[in-house]
Amino acid sequence: MSATRYPLAATLFISVLLSACSPRNEVIQEAVTDTDAPVETHVFKEEVKTRQALTQVALGREKAELVIQNVTLLNVFTQEWLPAQDIVIAHNRIAWVGDTGSWPGETQNSYDAKGLWAVPGFGESHKHIESSYLTPEYEAALVIPHGNTWTVEGSHEISNVVGNRNAEFWLEAERKGSTLKIFPAIGSATPPTVYESGGGYYGYNEMRDFLTYDPRVVALGEVMDWSAVINADNGGHQRIWEMIEATYDYRGVVEGHGMNLTSQTDISAFAAAGLASDHEVRLADEGIEKLRRGVFLEIKQAGMDSLFPKLLEIGLKDWSNISVTTDDRDVFATLQLGSMDYNIRSAIELGVPLGIAYQLGSYNTARHFNIDHLVGALAPGRYADVVLLSDPQTVAIERVYANGQLAADNGEYLLPIPEIEYPQWATDTMNVGRELIAADFVITAPEGRETVKAAVLEPFWFEPEFITKELPVAEDGTVKADPEAGLIKVAVVDRYHGTAAVSKMIWQNVGPKTPGSALASSQSHDLHNIWTMGNDDYAMALAANTVANMGGGWALVNDGKVVATVRLDVGGLMTARPVNEVAAEMEKLHHQADKM
Repeated sequence: MSATRYPLAATLFISVLLSACSPRNEVIQEAVTDTDAPVETHVFKEEVKTRQALTQVALGREKAELVIQNVTLLNVFTQEWLPAQDIVIAHNRIAWVGDTGSWPGETQNSYDAKGLWAVPGFGESHKHIESSYLTPEYEAALVIPHGNTWTVEGSHEISNVVGNRNAEFWLEAERKGSTLKIFPAIGSATPPTVYESGGGYYGYNEMRDFLTYDPRVVALGEVMDWSAVINADNGGHQRIWEMIEATYDYRGVVEGHGMNLTSQTDISAFAAAGLASDHEVRLADEGIEKLRRGVFLEIKQAGMDSLFPKLLEIGLKDWSNISVTTDDRDVFATLQLGSMDYNIRSAIELGVPLGIAYQLGSYNTARHFNIDHLVGALAPGRYADVVLLSDPQTVAIERVYANGQLAADNGEYLLPIPEIEYPQWATDTMNVGRELIAADFVITAPEGRETVKAAVLEPFWFEPEFITKELPVAEDGTVKADPEAGLIKVAVVDRYHGTAAVSKMIWQNVGPKTPGSALASSQSHDLHNIWTMGNDDYAMALAANTVANMGGGWALVNDGKVVATVRLDVGGLMTARPVNEVAAEMEKLHHQADKM
């Protein structure tokens, strides 16, 4: 399998196109949801108690738990680097910040940070934790050493699996003691299109229930179906506007997805619709036009090289409507590159002023989501998320405090990982219906045909028209894959309804070349059915069955045998296992695929 043109990691995004051949379920309203999921009314009594206690610590009347002393501190409100500062911590929060030695109280512990720089814990503006392959408690162990202490989770991956349990799923790790704070943005793409149904269906009532379940639910996640937004005759039009209405009713933020919306007219319509952000900006002029119309930019690594030099060139005075974020970055890539530290470092290398670069990874995002009273700044009342740097220019992280606890030291995660027994609704999510066989993947031509005209796709094909190919029909009346000609068979297996439904088509310029080979995965954006590609029907069935039988993940078959797997048994998207164990499985999968 070629790792040069289409590396294995890129196959995560193949399924964006697979909706063209996904098993269709006409009864969208009858999508499987758990209507008995608990809906809680959160009250702020504990927050008020915490604030009352912090007030007493700030006044010096009660002891602090920790004081970080003598540090040079970034104030994101004034863009100042303040020397010789103390940070007083109690009740997981910052109680007092000011000149070293000026606080009138006593502390149980202190840490002399002379020679170090303090910046706020990094926060993601647009992140899919599912793409790391790790459940939240193990994601914490992966990213906190890189400075990430909180994230806004764009949850439409798991939402299509667990339905109304979405927010409950994301908040469980923090309830069990994880210091990675997650603020769910409820997936608008549930389901992704009017043609699909999976484990969830969200409209007005569901969005209302999420936003009243817990105040950490902050947004409607990226509204992607632009056609449904602007066309009243689109089958998804009413549903998407109901979700937007509920988000406004309960004071949430409506997140956008503005890929390929680059004209002034389209951008104006995007902003007029209330879509407050875009994480798909690639071009500098596009980014500037969106900034001018009040769209909050969530810039991924791919967009920085174009946008940031242009913003510096035009002399942008106010960077407060911009953030940096990682979006989708798996465990293997994070171990190689880093997390938000890598993105902030890249911004600095492109010339973004030092203080602003850190603001892009913290305060700007917190303000956008109306959670800047909790995170994003080293100021009283906020969570005590402190990143200590030995060199701010290179984002050299010495220590990370999360919720006032020393969570990482010189790249090593120090805190215990909570043991979470994920319930059956999160782990028993593969409902294929039966074992698949080779015959399920046969493409049969109409009787009497010697050739067929086939619609063909290839990775990253986002054009409105299919590629078409005239394909020969074999003597047995079937259409075969032809790896030598760059043609491979791709199939999508319904994992939700127990029907063993399989849709098949031909793709080009992708897939294994060696005989008897196939790759399958339940990471299949955005509905997350099982997809498989291969040059042999038996191998495709074996790969798909392997994925289903282990509760989800990846399976690679070579010469009729399974040669590599990555088990993702939580929602078919994640696993509650140590970082290095999962990374090793991914590395083996890549290594085996490279040989094919």
